[in-house]
Amino acid sequence: MNRRKALKQAGFLAGATVCMPSFLSLLQSCKNETRSDWRPQFFKEKEAKTISALVDMILPRTDTPGALDVKVDMFIDKVIAHTYDKEGQEAMRNRIAVFNAECKKDYGDDFINLGETERVEVLKSQEANSAKFNPGVWGTSVGDQEPIGFYRAMKAMAIWAYFTSEEMGEKVLSYDPIPGGFEPCKPISEVGNRWSL
Repeated sequence: MNRRKALKQAGFLAGATVCMPSFLSLLQSCKNETRSDWRPQFFKEKEAKTISALVDMILPRTDTPGALDVKVDMFIDKVIAHTYDKEGQEAMRNRIAVFNAECKKDYGDDFINLGETERVEVLKSQEANSAKFNPGVWGTSVGDQEPIGFYRAMKAMAIWAYFTSEEMGEKVLSYDPIPGGFEPCKPISEVGNRWSL
């Protein structure tokens, strides 16, 4: 399966998320900020570089824009700065530190200083050993949810930010700012791309 097809399928999950106006305003504020002007509001320099490198590995640029192209890392920084309480912010700092400590223990250095091969190995290990989200029904998790670790939570936030970006909504996902008529019995084969909000 190629990346474009996988992203369109994952976009179905992201599109199902109901975004609060405050999150959308944070996403909009990232649009006008250039990467060269970016001064993280929450992350310290090493933390920001770690998140940027991580989301770039999760959603690299190929035939579609990558996470850094649509400023996913900048959005995550704003979300944590404006919506997490002090306890949540401290927990995030600790999780990033633990993530880097694991990288140092297993590969000899922080994530940002590893080569691409080692970074891929880190992600494979995290993917295999992180708890997965339980299936949900109407936004409610089914069963008792195991604690989601740093990697899985950051991956979910990165995918959500990626698919709610304006560029992805207008250029990759199907987009209709003024929806047309209701077609209740249209075959799935005729639907085409997943739809952005």
